[in-house]
Amino acid sequence: MRKFRLTIPVIFIMSFLFGCRSENPKESDTPTTGEITISVDETFKPVIDSEIDTFEKIYQYAKINVNYRPEAEVMADLLSDSARLVILTRKFTKEESSYFEKKEIVPIVRKITYDAIAVIVNNANTDTLWSMQNFRDIMSGKVSSWKDLSSRSPLSGIQIVFDNQNSSTVRYVKEKINNSPLAKNTYAVKDNPSVVDYVSKNRNAVGIIGVNWISNREDTIAHGFLKKIKVVALASDTAAAGEFYQPYQAYIAQKVYPLWREVYVLSGEARAGLGSGFISFLASDRGQRIFLKAGLVPATMPVRLVEIRSENINITKEK
Repeated sequence: MRKFRLTIPVIFIMSFLFGCRSENPKESDTPTTGEITISVDETFKPVIDSEIDTFEKIYQYAKINVNYRPEAEVMADLLSDSARLVILTRKFTKEESSYFEKKEIVPIVRKITYDAIAVIVNNANTDTLWSMQNFRDIMSGKVSSWKDLSSRSPLSGIQIVFDNQNSSTVRYVKEKINNSPLAKNTYAVKDNPSVVDYVSKNRNAVGIIGVNWISNREDTIAHGFLKKIKVVALASDTAAAGEFYQPYQAYIAQKVYPLWREVYVLSGEARAGLGSGFISFLASDRGQRIFLKAGLVPATMPVRLVEIRSENINITKEK
């Protein structure tokens, strides 16, 4: 594990790197045939693997190659024409939009689902109910020991673990602490599974991961992860006393879980190719049901809340 050092990548793109794709004779793909490469925020690997697998089974002459990377590298792939489309948790910046405008390309920006950031701790940790102020104090370093959070805690110095220093989770957490520097006791490992593994083996650790890695309880990987760690329940700044929420679907949909976020597909495809076809699939009823099954919240189809038990809420499709 390496000491965390946040860097802000600066990407310089030469204008010739992003030509008009429709003029390339090698690009003969259609919305349902051909082969393309896409880049995706590593946070969403489980669900996007499912989306691609289903899409390719329906359209047997379509092949989507996917690279899972930290957020900063994902956007770099799109701007350097290494990826036809990208999936991440932000829209284009003003500078990125201007780049497409100069090329006379109207980029595609489509919200496809809602997810959340999950805060995880070791199974030996009993401090699993946090206010958002607790969260901000720990992430910014104002609280650096578990004993500062609870005098009865048997644990000591807090270790904060992220997947990658250029990941979307780092950017998101920094936004939540008003872009203040992250705590000095912050580390980066490799990816989301590595965060789960580290937290499961270190009593003092707290990890930040995408909820997609633990939200699908029918998935064997997610089920295995949930056995290895505890998920912290959070109270928003406006929550009533005693109201704590874990990142379940219903609480993300209601936005009472405070660390929810939006997921977008972005593309600079200048014609109706395979990228456009995959975007349409992601936003379709079938694509949205895959997000729903994975424990995320659909963005393009109505949902309603159904109470299954007094203590358990789930989401179903609006009829």
